[in-house]
Amino acid sequence: MLENLFKFMVYPGFLFSGAIGLLAGWFDRKITARLQWRVGPRWYQNFMDIAKLFLKETLIPDGASRMVFFAMPLLAIAGSTLASTIIMVINQTPGVTFIGDLIVVVYLMLIPPLALMLGGFASGNPLASLGGSREMKLMLSYELPFLLALVVPIAKAGYSIQLGGIITYQALHGPIFFSISGVLSFVVMLLCIQAKLGFVPFDMPEAETEIVSGMYIEYSGPALAMLKLAKAILAFALPALLITLYFGGIIFTASGILMSVLEYILILLLMIVIKNTNPRVRIDQAVRFFWRIPTALAVLAVVLAYLGL
Repeated sequence: MLENLFKFMVYPGFLFSGAIGLLAGWFDRKITARLQWRVGPRWYQNFMDIAKLFLKETLIPDGASRMVFFAMPLLAIAGSTLASTIIMVINQTPGVTFIGDLIVVVYLMLIPPLALMLGGFASGNPLASLGGSREMKLMLSYELPFLLALVVPIAKAGYSIQLGGIITYQALHGPIFFSISGVLSFVVMLLCIQAKLGFVPFDMPEAETEIVSGMYIEYSGPALAMLKLAKAILAFALPALLITLYFGGIIFTASGILMSVLEYILILLLMIVIKNTNPRVRIDQAVRFFWRIPTALAVLAVVLAYLGL
């Protein structure tokens, strides 16, 4: 019991995943600043921002549903932490995998955006409700190609829906990424992760210049800190899921950890490049985009995987 609690709260769960996610956020801010000829923040700035929020008070807007408003940040951070913990524990020990753990992880990663959406609705602020509405439409658009792309590593690993089974398959046959269907599936997943994290060009649910951060608008203090931490943990867990599905997982040797760190940085760089070279799109444009190009690429990838390519 104590061992499981340690894994969830410390390593590889809440503290570890949150720290890596906040460092990833600093890396994003630093690279973005350099591209814009700015200096950017120091490495500990995101940690200080979170600590500062925990020292402040959470204000409750008039007319808000208090219980839902307060419960959603807790639900968001619990879902993201549990997903990250499962991914890392199975990477450490593939033998502890269980049937359907991949499906469990996918559904756990849906909890943070759903919680944020419900929290926005519960606040009673019309701008937060608009952000929640956009988040709902965005989720409906990217989940279809995301799930279709997920079929490729499942099919290639002998139709296994176990993370441990997919890791074991790649240890014997090489990374799934080194195939035509694997590359197409990876590209689709990367675009969907961009939307899941709310990065430009898919940041319309927050859109600071339009709806003043949308669903976040009424959150402050510890509640806002937990929402930001949940997003930071996803910024670690989602690339870690890609490494697990397409690059053979995280191998806990000196060379394996170094390779995994380089793969993680490469995925972050790709997302940062997309973020800094594209303007924000409207929600209707995002829906059309995901239901057309990524969905078509995902279907093609599934067909190629079925053919063994």
